[in-house]
Amino acid sequence: MTKSILVTGGTGTLGRLVVPLLRDAGHRIRVLSRTGGGPAAEGVEYVTADLLKNEGVEAAVAGMDTVLHLAGGPKGDDEATRNLVRAAKDADVRHLVYISVIGADRVPLGYFKAKLGAEQAVAESGLPWTTLRAAQFHDLMLTAVDKMTKLPVVPVPGGVRLQPVDPRDVAQRLVELTLGEPAGPVRDLAGPKVYGMRELSRSYLQACGRRRPMMPVRFPGKAGRAYRAGENLTLEGATVGTRTWEDFLAERVNANAETNANAK
Repeated sequence: MTKSILVTGGTGTLGRLVVPLLRDAGHRIRVLSRTGGGPAAEGVEYVTADLLKNEGVEAAVAGMDTVLHLAGGPKGDDEATRNLVRAAKDADVRHLVYISVIGADRVPLGYFKAKLGAEQAVAESGLPWTTLRAAQFHDLMLTAVDKMTKLPVVPVPGGVRLQPVDPRDVAQRLVELTLGEPAGPVRDLAGPKVYGMRELSRSYLQACGRRRPMMPVRFPGKAGRAYRAGENLTLEGATVGTRTWEDFLAERVNANAETNANAK
């Protein structure tokens, strides 16, 4: 059966992967973004709305069977999600799917607290729902280590471990959940390997053919204690992605090298 699916954040890192998969599966897709723009494609409609300001949300949700909520930012995810939930209830949406982060209820940082608030808004909405918690994307880790390795000495937060996951694995899982029946909270999705920050930085430098000295630093406060305790991890019972950090680096560094070579 063909579904009408609204994808919030459909022009972001994850959305650009999810939208073609849903479209190719034969469903009618509407993409919500603050700018309303996107690559033209048959079966994909782009609309302008601002979830945080609650502008254009009702019109974006109208007529949709399913809402896949990918939009997020450094602040305000809980409030934006509450605005979306109200519009979805008024539109009698049959399935609301949300992507959250592993450790939303355990890591004492504002971003995680907002994600937890968004999870609660979805769960208490009265709508049939599914929530998937995922680990940090490879793309985010690449941005972080790229910035750190530009310094003369690379800071290495001691005791911090991460399970970076490839967004393509997350996209595939979200498509399965979106096209399936509402399932409530499902198993977390993490990458196939756990890394310390030293490993992530060193492998990035090696892939780029660079060297930098590294210096251990202490991640302070309650958040530091949570990370050292592994509260951001799901070591048992998670669904595990297929693509490692090393796989991702090889693809990305080779692609950048080819781009730079062609630009000369």
